[in-house]
Amino acid sequence: MARQGMLVDLRRCAGCYACVVACQMWNNQSPGVAWGHVERREWEDGETSHRSYLPHACMHCIDAPCVAACATGASYKRDDGIVVVDYDVCIGCGTCIEVCPYGARTINASEAYYFDAEEAAPYETEGPQRVNVAEKCIFCYPRIDRGLEPACVHNCPGGARFFGDVEDPESAISQKIAQEGDAVHNLSGTSFYYVPFSTMPADLLPMPGFYKNESADAGKGEGEQAEGAADASPLMVAGGVAAVAVVGAGVGVAVKRSRSKRPAGPDASQVETETQREEGSADHE
Repeated sequence: MARQGMLVDLRRCAGCYACVVACQMWNNQSPGVAWGHVERREWEDGETSHRSYLPHACMHCIDAPCVAACATGASYKRDDGIVVVDYDVCIGCGTCIEVCPYGARTINASEAYYFDAEEAAPYETEGPQRVNVAEKCIFCYPRIDRGLEPACVHNCPGGARFFGDVEDPESAISQKIAQEGDAVHNLSGTSFYYVPFSTMPADLLPMPGFYKNESADAGKGEGEQAEGAADASPLMVAGGVAAVAVVGAGVGVAVKRSRSKRPAGPDASQVETETQREEGSADHE
């Protein structure tokens, strides 16, 4: 059975945030919302100081606690291991946020547009924004179902990301794992892999319980985020509107959805357009 996974070679990551922005744009995330994050990591090796950048998002846990805790079945796992959310079933209770060991989920209660505009920009009209439902990285499954890479992989200028079926020895991620051998670090119980710098301490990689949930930092000003929280992405900063999350097991059972919801990814026409665009780009390379 297929099991989709993501590998990030930290030696090739420049911390440019292209992955974060590509994810925001492709998945039509609201101002203040980012499914992916990039953090700075620093350490010393003798008298030498080092810095690395650490991208992370939903780890698509093999035994996902968010799926087990979801009272409505809105959070579920596909046959290929990708954990997704059915927005029509989600009631915004926040239970999945509380149990996520990597702080990868958020609930957006903001109806704002980017740059405090009164009307949506053209790129914001490609799909309705999600409001008062749990959301997170979905490995861009509408793209991979059409044979495309996730947006973060396709738009990484350093080629730091590798994606595919870890059970398929011919996939990009399996070939990378085989090539790097013992240098590959799989986060136990997840579908995420890293190739860190040789001197980088293992405890600087994502660890369960290390990340504070997005909801706890919603609405805080600059410099008030909890220690270990992800750096703000360029679009989050530009948006200027913080996401206000709904937290607690019983909160939001009767939430108001003042905007129409969208499926867990772009519709078929958007994916078709993207397919044609990328195929056209390949023809000119």
